[in-house]
Amino acid sequence: MSPVPHRIFRLLALVWVGSALTIGYLVAPTLFATLARSVAGDVAARLFRIEAFIGVACGVLSLTLGNVLVRRGALEYRRLRWLVAGMLVCVLIGYFGLQPFMDVLRNQARADGLDLALSPYAARFGLLHGISTLFYVVETLLGLVLVWMLPAGAAPLRGAGRPA
Repeated sequence: MSPVPHRIFRLLALVWVGSALTIGYLVAPTLFATLARSVAGDVAARLFRIEAFIGVACGVLSLTLGNVLVRRGALEYRRLRWLVAGMLVCVLIGYFGLQPFMDVLRNQARADGLDLALSPYAARFGLLHGISTLFYVVETLLGLVLVWMLPAGAAPLRGAGRPA
């Protein structure tokens, strides 16, 4: 079997997990440490939106490719597909399920001329944010397990290691 599908699967996993770790654990905290809270929240929301679409794209492509690899006999991808599916569920619930409600609360506070943290919507927003954060943490933990469990190397190419 060609090593290309294995490498594509690995690339998708690394892009997804790497971007999730970078945005969630480096960029977002830096934004909140250096910018006004409302500005940092707006920028972080946009970045998490991009990250969610990266997650969906990488997740769907990885699941599809994982199915192809399993059908071709690469049985080590059976377990990996479950991790990818779990990560994808986390993105779908954590971002696409909860984020619209958070946006409504944020926009309602702005329409009322209030800072979200000082608005009557703060408690509900905080609860939704906490649940969303939990899904994000689970997604990234599953991602780390996925990367750890990736096959160590593709099958050697014919003729590899032979003098030319």
